Amino acid sequence: MRLARSWMFVPGSSRRRLDKVRELAADVIIYDLEDAVPLQEKVGARDMVRLALRENDSRLQYVRVNDPSTPFYLDDLNGTIGRGLTGIVLPKAANRQQILAADSHLTQLEHHLNLPCGSTEIVPLIETAAGLYHAYDITSASPRVKRLAFGSVDFALDIGARLTREGTELLFARSQLVVISRAAGIEPPIDAVFADVKDAEGLAHEACLARQLGFQGKLVIHPDQIPIVHDAFSPTAEEIAEAKAVAAAFDEALASGSAAIQVNGKLVDYPVAERAKRILREAKALQHPRT
Repeated sequence: MRLARSWMFVPGSSRRRLDKVRELAADVIIYDLEDAVPLQEKVGARDMVRLALRENDSRLQYVRVNDPSTPFYLDDLNGTIGRGLTGIVLPKAANRQQILAADSHLTQLEHHLNLPCGSTEIVPLIETAAGLYHAYDITSASPRVKRLAFGSVDFALDIGARLTREGTELLFARSQLVVISRAAGIEPPIDAVFADVKDAEGLAHEACLARQLGFQGKLVIHPDQIPIVHDAFSPTAEEIAEAKAVAAAFDEALASGSAAIQVNGKLVDYPVAERAKRILREAKALQHPRT
């Protein structure tokens, strides 16, 4: 099990930032060819990202390509598919047709490059009302889609919402993405960036809320945000100890013919036991639980 708690954006046009990728503690790297790259630097950024992918090919690495409606989109796909690439982050994902088109093009590239068919993931970035409305169709359009990601800034702009530190204006959208992901049978979604890199307390609050809602990780834009996100999306020592007790007691109960017991005064049945085992799988993937 490879945890995907922190998804770090790295500007594709910054040689300095690209050179530091190997030092980043993020679970996942996203090389950004979209918003972080000026128009006149798109081509050069693509070349630098292709090199960075090869240099860091032991990591989980994605490329945020440009919007499919732009003239850069196909060149981004053609120029980055290959060694080191786990998948693409597709901005402004709004409908099933976009996913089908990306899937078809990726299939052709994989065939041409002798890569396993379907090996390149697509992470749709839900940033509009249309994207949220069609999210189930988007997730079910291709087996390449293993999870969704949320773009809150563009989403708020699209629906005319005012972003607040409390985030109540985004609660519906966040909850919808979690429910839709589960209904579609894919992994939990990735939460949006927290724009204020100096507000550690605000980030911790938002990350904990996202975990409570059912997200598996969060997009980050600064190295200082990584440990805060890891802390929020990692089981505590107390949670691990409780999960061990629940899993052991439930397995013992099943062996004796019971599927509903009490552990420390709390009811334990199949769903509770499965949650405990999920926590233990997460803990196994970590070297150190948070305190």
